[in-house]
Amino acid sequence: MNAHRVFDLFEPVSTADHVIGPPGAAVTIVEYGDFECPNCKQAAPAVKLMLDRFAGRIRFVYRHFPLEDVHPHALLAAEAAEGAAGQGRFWQMHDLLFANQQHLKRHQLLVYAQRLELDMTRYTTEIDDHVYLQRVREHITSGDASGVRATPTFFLDGKIQDVSFGLQSLERAIEGALRK
Repeated sequence: MNAHRVFDLFEPVSTADHVIGPPGAAVTIVEYGDFECPNCKQAAPAVKLMLDRFAGRIRFVYRHFPLEDVHPHALLAAEAAEGAAGQGRFWQMHDLLFANQQHLKRHQLLVYAQRLELDMTRYTTEIDDHVYLQRVREHITSGDASGVRATPTFFLDGKIQDVSFGLQSLERAIEGALRK
């Protein structure tokens, strides 16, 4: 494979995605992330700052890409986030999972769900039955098809962005896209 190949976002953003920002925003950023990934945790506050700085002009999409070989709790954490999403609390769970990244075992995920005042009967049934596993697997498949190899991986308007030297490069790319 050509190491300089530019990857495009395989799966377009849809109403099924977890989105912050207006649908008609000038710029769309998609992140493939892993709740157990230290780099994703570091990126989360920077993403929030960018959302504030470019409020109304960008939209942000989060997709799951749990690196199961490296992060044993990431897949269940993604399912927990989807369980919260089913009750309209995805972003609150997203933030709790990153804030408590060292504590992502099943019993701890239940505590976060209780803290968010989710319907616990529904939540535990859905988690026990892996109701959202297929959705998480679909995110992984679309990430694979888009060239995602590590987390976090960001796409700006459908083009993969190299953030290996920090998120400043993403911020500069956003600024450039907004100038166009």
